[in-house]
Amino acid sequence: MNIQILCYATFADKSPENANNYPISDGETIKDIVEKVGIPLDEVKIVFVNGVSAELDARLADGDRVGVFPAVGGG
Repeated sequence: MNIQILCYATFADKSPENANNYPISDGETIKDIVEKVGIPLDEVKIVFVNGVSAELDARLADGDRVGVFPAVGGG
């Protein structure tokens, strides 16, 4: 199974080379993938799967598109 993983803002440098076709195993969660690519869990603020907000314990399916965002400030 493969997913697309999109790492935004300060996480961009953690984006794997195969981000558009990232291999996962059956039953893996967002948390598993975030840890694999080296993003500290305590820095993750928002996660989307296929454009819908998701929790870190959500299981992933083949073809999912995952977006991972840090806390972002501005003003």
